[in-house]
Amino acid sequence: MRPVNSVVERWIPSALVFGLALTAVIAVLALVITPTNPVDLVQGWGDGLSGLLAFMTQMALILLLGHMLANTRPVRRLLRRLSALPQTPLQAYLFVFVIAAVASLITWGLGLVVGGLLAKEVAASGRERGVRLHFPMLVAAGFSGFVVWHMGYSGSGPLTAATPDSFIAEQLGGTLPVTETTFSSWNMIAAVATVVVVAGALALVAPRGADRVVELEIDARDGETAEEEVVTPADRIDASRIPTLLTGVALVAYLVIHFARGGTITLDIVNWTFLALILLLVRSPFEIIRLTKEAASNVGEILLQFPLYAGILGMMTASGLIQVFSDAFVAIATPQTFGVLALLSAGLVNFFVPSGGGQFAVQAPIMLDAAERLGVDPAIPIMAVAYGDQWTNMIQPFWALPLLAIAGLKMRDILGYTTVTLLASGLVFAATMLLVSL
Repeated sequence: MRPVNSVVERWIPSALVFGLALTAVIAVLALVITPTNPVDLVQGWGDGLSGLLAFMTQMALILLLGHMLANTRPVRRLLRRLSALPQTPLQAYLFVFVIAAVASLITWGLGLVVGGLLAKEVAASGRERGVRLHFPMLVAAGFSGFVVWHMGYSGSGPLTAATPDSFIAEQLGGTLPVTETTFSSWNMIAAVATVVVVAGALALVAPRGADRVVELEIDARDGETAEEEVVTPADRIDASRIPTLLTGVALVAYLVIHFARGGTITLDIVNWTFLALILLLVRSPFEIIRLTKEAASNVGEILLQFPLYAGILGMMTASGLIQVFSDAFVAIATPQTFGVLALLSAGLVNFFVPSGGGQFAVQAPIMLDAAERLGVDPAIPIMAVAYGDQWTNMIQPFWALPLLAIAGLKMRDILGYTTVTLLASGLVFAATMLLVSL
């Protein structure tokens, strides 16, 4: 995998640069392929920049709240207890992968952080017990769990389709409930199959016997966070559990009422679920403020990228480029091959638009238009884009960076293993798209 490592580390720029470059590419294509003049194109781009502000906030909250939830004291204590369960190296690698996959299915922000934290905890626990563990393999297993995130509770594509007044609501003619996407029987079976197949693939490539093992050199567990100093009456309020506990209970009551009155799962409801959990788990406003500060650094780049994606969508809409792309896709696809071709195209687009929500904003309108013209169920393009996004994340360094920062490794250290995950999961995703398109 050294040639691939070299290409990834030397030539793949930041996601922000990709966003800027893609903006330029789309602008050139619109001017060359469509009759749009430069003034109208710039107008469409500028008008589009603010088109995804609500969606951007929802995506940022999913990452922020997932990171915060993973770093609450009860979750960190749980991870530390779980780290002692694996008794052999193979058990350790597969354990980290499965737990990270489950966390990713709950929310992708949680899955990313849990993958890195659990890899460190298991490595430290193994070193204490004399179990030789290959730390890069543990980290790769943690990141591999992210390969199912878009099939789960926080999948941005399916949740956007289920959210009233989303940017694709008009195209869908309303909303598409998650029972037809995330919680469809075929998606849930595919999620389980992906975990099983990837676990088997990781087991085949895990270091054995005389293979070189790179262990965690020191106990890298984070120490306990220092308590805030309580001096003034205001400090005592900030150090009390009552404000966060009462707000958490109120938020849970709202969620119960929402579902009792026939409410459905949307992006907002997912975020309020995680916020309620955080409020119930933290010990004080001091703690939730600290968690917010620690998580905020991971959100900044997303906030800057989404206006770029919105501007791209504005240019494609104003120039008619969406229709051109849709025509090209319809020309090569059939109802039976649509799902697989949409999956492959989404996997490719993910290299240029690594944010799942951003990619969905750019690609979903094209795929939905093509699907309608071919008579394909809209659930198929929505999940095909979702599958393609999570699929090539395994060799796209953007989302690996938070986890690698936690582990103290580089992309080249895990890429060989995550490429195996890419190949194994791709077989399941392609087979799923073929079967549901029959």
